Amino acid sequence: MDLQRKQADALETLYERFTHRSFVHPDPLECLYAYTDGADVETVAVIASSLAYGRVTQILRSVHAVLDCMGPHPARYLSDAGTQKIRRDFKGFRHRFNDGRDLADLLIGIKNALETGSLQAIFSAGVHAGGTVDAGLSALVDELVRPTGRRSFLLADPKSGSACKRLHLLLRWLVRSDRVDIGLWDAVAPADLTVPLDTHMHAFAKRLGLTGRKSAGSATAAEVTDAYRQICPHDPVRYDFALTRLGMRGDCHAAEFLTAWPREAVACA
Repeated sequence: MDLQRKQADALETLYERFTHRSFVHPDPLECLYAYTDGADVETVAVIASSLAYGRVTQILRSVHAVLDCMGPHPARYLSDAGTQKIRRDFKGFRHRFNDGRDLADLLIGIKNALETGSLQAIFSAGVHAGGTVDAGLSALVDELVRPTGRRSFLLADPKSGSACKRLHLLLRWLVRSDRVDIGLWDAVAPADLTVPLDTHMHAFAKRLGLTGRKSAGSATAAEVTDAYRQICPHDPVRYDFALTRLGMRGDCHAAEFLTAWPREAVACA
């Protein structure tokens, strides 16, 4: 059995074990499941992914605080509310580095973007104009920033060299379709996605021998994605959800997976 087949077998076993909605909590992805309207799902996805930094309990608390204030139809709330109401409603909001002004700026950006049609349409136009997924993300972020002219920590800049973990997490949720990811968007294929790489997943990728790079920037995210693409060309982000469960559910699961991972792959790191 060759190396890639051994890697695929280990990852597929992990995928089948954890890729179920019963394993989603605690994860901001769970916030999307309460909505069926496309504009609502897009709105919630941007909010939840933008706030997806820090401890997961605080992330969920912050996302639910925002959604509770917006009511059962977040996109309708944005459509009906003026910018001053949005700023008043979230004046006291706080999530780590971001305050109510940052959140209101994001919501106003989503409001204005939805008035043009859909967030997918903006992303898709950017992809077609620039020829890459990153170009689509840049177009989407630029549109979200345009009404206020302020870019806070809530929105990364794909042109900065950052891994843009939260933006790629947004795409994973909206483009892929399986037992956990919802597959609302068809502007790009799962094959075109990039692994949502943060410091924890970077460290794990190094342990697996998928990268030797020291920093978790865009070049590292591309290298790790290419490694997964060798294993699963049509869906290199297929295993991201299952791999993140290892850190959430205890060291015993990670140790079990690492035992199954081919040693020759680690030796190549």
